[in-house]
Amino acid sequence: MKKFVLAAALVAFSSGTAFAASGNTSTATGSAAATVVAPIVLTHTSGASLNFGKFTTGTGGTVVVSSAGAASVTGDVGIVPGSTSSADAFTVAGDASRSFSIATTGGSVTSGAASMAFTTAPSAATGTLSTSGAASFTVGGTLTVASTAVAGAYTGTYTATVTYN
Repeated sequence: MKKFVLAAALVAFSSGTAFAASGNTSTATGSAAATVVAPIVLTHTSGASLNFGKFTTGTGGTVVVSSAGAASVTGDVGIVPGSTSSADAFTVAGDASRSFSIATTGGSVTSGAASMAFTTAPSAATGTLSTSGAASFTVGGTLTVASTAVAGAYTGTYTATVTYN
């Protein structure tokens, strides 16, 4: 009987330490965080327009408006004296001090059935919002003028897009 009690005691002590699991498991609490930033918002400046001005066609060429609004020509296109050209303008609002990229498309201007294609060029490919979350940029462009361009007032549109970096 002594042997049986001794064997039972040994089994009890050895199985007790096996199930205690001291050092086999550990638990800690982690942390989580999230930050919601203001959405980026692009606004066309009221009254602004990419304006190629008034010109004659000659044998054709281009009218180039810089992002500062200055016009120049190539080929046999002539700017009419007193003509006014301008770059287009946009404002950007969003998360303070965040950088963003700028992309613009080309387009065409039309007058009735006549049209002329243009490309655009923003004043910068990227920008950074100020500490108050604001920025602005301008857009110039190049209008391709054919010798067959019909006299008239031409209008059109293009797209500007800003994206957080």
